[in-house]
Amino acid sequence: MLVGRRAEQAALEQLLARAQGGDSGVLVVRGEAGIGKSALLQHMRETAVAMGFGVQDAAGVEAEAEFAFAGLHQLCAPFLARAAELPEPQQAALGVAFGLHEGAAPDRFLVGLAVLSLLAEAGPLLCVVDDAQWLDQASAQVLAFVARRVGAERVVMVFALRDPGATDVEAFSGLPELRLAGLGASDAQTLLATAVRAPLDDVVRDRIVAEARGNPLALLELPRGAPAVQFAGGFELPDVVSVPRRIEDGFRRRANSLPADARMLLVVAAAEPTGDAALLWRAAAELGIAREAAAPAEAAGLLEFDFRVRFRHPLVRSAVYRAATPTDRRRAHGALAAVTDQQVDPDRRAWHRAQAVVGTDEDAAAELERSAGRARARGGLAAAAAFLKRAAELTPRPAVRAERALEAAHAKHEAGAPEALELLTVAAAGPLDAVAQARLQLLSARIAFHGARGGEGPRMLLDAAKTLAPLDPALSRETYLDALDAAIVTGDRGPGGVRAVADAARAAPAPPESPRPVDLLLDGLVTTFTQGYAAGVPGLRRALDAFNRHERDDHAVNDGDDRRWLWLAGRTAMSVFDDQMVHALAARHVRLAREAGALATLPAALLVQSVMLVLSGDFSRAAEQTAIAAATRTVPVLHGQLILAAWRGRSDETTEIHATMVREAVGRGGRTEDFLAQYAVAVLHNGLGDYPAALVAATRAFESDELTHSNLAHSELIEAACRSGRPERATAALDQLSSRALASGTPWGLGLAARSRALVSTGPAAEEYYREAIEQLRNCRVATQLARTHLVYGEWLRRQGRRQGARQQLRTAHQLLSDMGAEAFAARAARELRATGEHPRSRSAQPSDALTAQELTIARLVATGATSREVGAQLFLSPRTIEAHLRSIFRKLSITSRRQLRDLRLP
Repeated sequence: MLVGRRAEQAALEQLLARAQGGDSGVLVVRGEAGIGKSALLQHMRETAVAMGFGVQDAAGVEAEAEFAFAGLHQLCAPFLARAAELPEPQQAALGVAFGLHEGAAPDRFLVGLAVLSLLAEAGPLLCVVDDAQWLDQASAQVLAFVARRVGAERVVMVFALRDPGATDVEAFSGLPELRLAGLGASDAQTLLATAVRAPLDDVVRDRIVAEARGNPLALLELPRGAPAVQFAGGFELPDVVSVPRRIEDGFRRRANSLPADARMLLVVAAAEPTGDAALLWRAAAELGIAREAAAPAEAAGLLEFDFRVRFRHPLVRSAVYRAATPTDRRRAHGALAAVTDQQVDPDRRAWHRAQAVVGTDEDAAAELERSAGRARARGGLAAAAAFLKRAAELTPRPAVRAERALEAAHAKHEAGAPEALELLTVAAAGPLDAVAQARLQLLSARIAFHGARGGEGPRMLLDAAKTLAPLDPALSRETYLDALDAAIVTGDRGPGGVRAVADAARAAPAPPESPRPVDLLLDGLVTTFTQGYAAGVPGLRRALDAFNRHERDDHAVNDGDDRRWLWLAGRTAMSVFDDQMVHALAARHVRLAREAGALATLPAALLVQSVMLVLSGDFSRAAEQTAIAAATRTVPVLHGQLILAAWRGRSDETTEIHATMVREAVGRGGRTEDFLAQYAVAVLHNGLGDYPAALVAATRAFESDELTHSNLAHSELIEAACRSGRPERATAALDQLSSRALASGTPWGLGLAARSRALVSTGPAAEEYYREAIEQLRNCRVATQLARTHLVYGEWLRRQGRRQGARQQLRTAHQLLSDMGAEAFAARAARELRATGEHPRSRSAQPSDALTAQELTIARLVATGATSREVGAQLFLSPRTIEAHLRSIFRKLSITSRRQLRDLRLP
């Protein structure tokens, strides 16, 4: 019975109504156990059916959380017949994920896109995922990704999460939420009246309502567990046990009152998460339990038997399982293992068998190890890690146990689980051979660095690199590069700083006769940081050319060995002011990551590309890239959003993102996050004309090795210092920028250096530098810096009293900055124009102005001749969503066909 949830019902019904009209809807329903999530979802199911929706259910089960894609398979099983209509890569990914056939481990993006397409074709559809906190990690990530990209699909996705006191699912954070509170006193009394038919004394009734704290399940269940005499004179002594715990205790007491066979049957049902009634009865027979044992359990209202076995509430399952003795739990798992078909479901059989073991058992451990291999092949890292962890616990021989613990630690780390360090402690107890010891040392270093981002990471990575040198020279060189990259990222200029790490990396083993791109990159960076920028540039260019040559030989990077370094290669291209190379490497990185569906590397690739798009003045494409990266939820994407907001001149948005980054950096040594935020703040304030604030932020950014390595901080510091009347504060940045520009010899570097020298110069020399800067920057793709050069030149001309020349430069700056959306810098140009006596012209409206950033991206792709399916694969949207966006694009542009779209000149 649904009592007191009128507002919540209305919110869910609105989601369905919008989906009926061609939209989609997503909602996470949160609340403590028993608060009414399941009842609310059942009301939504009934409403959806009445409105003509299909309804598909899935539910997380605590014991299923170790089986990759188990929850996703529940949701998608009815739609798999349509999988043959999917593009081949999506078919393959889905088939491998669900164990339908063998193949390379599928990426979550490809699986997610396949699921998105299947659900879109089934609309109008309501997808209900109950107890989502117990979904396996792979399913949670895919479903959250789908929820963020569901678009205009006539699909509603609702996830119920137990909160608090249960494992939170980070994947769902940021989605729209509905948090359920307890019922009010009036509604609580109404619901209580349905549970207690006998008249209640007012004092007793009020006591029950107070004890239940508005929890609907408590109102229904607590009276059932109380002796009848208490209804006349009181109700339970007060205690501090949480309401869900008290409800669970009530279920446990009810279960314990059953006959022994009925109790054992409940334990078997609690240990078997699929609800397969046939399997349960086979296990019961294995234990000598007759079918009649089910009657008392059903009569007690704990579960029901049909084709599937269903507990009345998830708390019943957990109460029964926790209350069972260890012996009874092992008996239940042993029986389930005995009756589970090894050919059909080897992994679940292995898991049950492992739970039935007392002590150690090599056969059971080996079976789990094989299950881990199958889970990894399906892309289930979390499942593989769980299997390996239990396998290590069951392994009798210390050396084998240490090896399995090390493999489990690797899997846990890859899966982002915190237990990796605990497993490393087991592995360290050994014995391990030298190679395994080195791998343990390397993993410890990577965990330390990724966990804290502190100065210890580079030092530990260096130690691991030294250990690996005689054992695995290639891995040793990559680890030295890891350490160097870590030192750049941490921004620590102390003993663990870049120079110290680069000095140590000179001891790296020699590269092979045919050095890989990663070998050339290591050598180039070591030379740069030990012998100086000018000495390092030739080596860095050789490395970048080597990465770029692989454009025609992509199979060379498909194993991921080099692809993981494209992130550093792109940033290094920025360090040598090679805008064409940054664009090429970033675009290629994104393309390779998309083709491989590389969940771990695509967001970083999109970040580098989005930053370069911002610098190129293509803010709309940069916005779409950051939106795609945000949908992945795999790495922080605030960096790209922050830089875009700052260049757009959006003060409130920049401040909000900056504050979030600072909060997230606390406790994990997030120095580079802070430095990058300071760079963005400097851009914002330079645009607003608040030069003292810009100088403070730019000075802070210039302290970062990462920001000076990528050359982002120099020009902001120089402009802020000069405009603040503190040109002496710009000396170090100007000297470094000038020498780097000369060594790089590129239009980007030479143009920035010339503009910066103009800012500190006077008279004819300043004008010559301004003209040189404009001439150089016209020959590169960094349109933002060209526009800003016209701006500062125009400002200088106005202060020289040369209004006519100033107007020409300021008009150009205003138009360029307005067109790209650099609102603060455009406003600064407009103020300067007005000071010359000219009223700035309003930007001419363009048809494409009406398009959102995503619509403009879709329009551009369609204009190249790409099909809706191809565009959807690019943007991780379904073809139906692309078609819906196209209808909106056609309407806004007053056209009717793709051919007309190709004829338009889109920005």
